[in-house]
Amino acid sequence: MDDSRPFLTPDDPAPVVEIPAARETALVIVCDHAGRAVPRELGDMGVPPAEWERHIAWDIGAFEVSKRLAARFGCGVVASVYSRLVIDCNRRLDDPGLCPEISDGTPVPANMALSQAERARRIAALHVPYHDAVRRTLGAMRARGLVPVVVSMHSCTPVFKGFERPWHIGVLWKSDPRLPKPLMARLAGMDGVNVGDNEPYDARDGHGFTMGEHCERAGLPHALIEIRQDLIDTRAGCDRWAAVFGDALETLAERPEMGRIEVHP
Repeated sequence: MDDSRPFLTPDDPAPVVEIPAARETALVIVCDHAGRAVPRELGDMGVPPAEWERHIAWDIGAFEVSKRLAARFGCGVVASVYSRLVIDCNRRLDDPGLCPEISDGTPVPANMALSQAERARRIAALHVPYHDAVRRTLGAMRARGLVPVVVSMHSCTPVFKGFERPWHIGVLWKSDPRLPKPLMARLAGMDGVNVGDNEPYDARDGHGFTMGEHCERAGLPHALIEIRQDLIDTRAGCDRWAAVFGDALETLAERPEMGRIEVHP
């Protein structure tokens, strides 16, 4: 393979989908694992068809929920189009799992012994444009006098390594409580909703890249959301849980404390 040629062809989809805000709001949604596209030159990456339906390829339902929230609140969305098996846009560039050789037990032959040049092609074509789009969106909001309130939308498997996850929605956060605390309080007060505080992953152990890169250092209020995939793997499920989460999120972005830049160590 010629590592010097462009990674994407004119026939490949663009690396980012952006839904522009329909009104002036501080709320914005980012979706790191929205799609499961693969560049034409990689084919199926040596991964069996059934594996592309699993969470290893994308965050099932996350983009559909994001679109419903955008319609409800009039907020913008920035979403990554390509599969996390090609490159994981929620990982640092030096992370060994950026282009995983094995994902949850499934080998990814196209990623085996990836050269630095090939890795650099993927970064330049997919990772950089996505984060540039996030940076541009947040910067434009700041230029209009808004402090962006950022929701990073993800989904997680109902069972992982034999453990049945009881949480319907997890709220991940590191040190800035402005959005996570009231969001969790509202979710916990809803009938039939089990909310996890830094579950099923813990943002305090360095989990994730996007929130740290764009929000923590910049002092923007934010939260990373994990909705269980078995709840949002159908249209009806996405409708229901987008409504549940939207009810919890309602008016939070307009609270006075959200309108300040605060860096929380």
